[in-house]
Amino acid sequence: MSSSDKEISYTELKSLLEKGSAVLVDVRTKEEVDRGNIPGSIHIPVEKVEQDMSLDPAEFLSKFGICKPSLDSSELIFHCQMGRRGAAATDKARNIGFKNARNYAGAYKEWSEKEGK
Repeated sequence: MSSSDKEISYTELKSLLEKGSAVLVDVRTKEEVDRGNIPGSIHIPVEKVEQDMSLDPAEFLSKFGICKPSLDSSELIFHCQMGRRGAAATDKARNIGFKNARNYAGAYKEWSEKEGK
């Protein structure tokens, strides 16, 4: 599988968020998230990705307030500040069965530049 299958662009992400269909996971630290985040994202630190993405659907809903994405969802997207931790989180999710998980490689850095934050 090529890395392009694992990545999503700013334009694609913005479109999915506007449709309300993306599950966007911010894998940065709480301190980073507190300084700004992409609206609609949920926070799962990179070191907790396997644990939290393995919760049963009811626990996931209770913890994050959204439905747990299906294993074949192509709208499960991870991001961090610069792209590296997002890529690691995407690999972790794929390793536990989320075979179409993707990384927003532009990360919060690109988002905040394009959104004028």
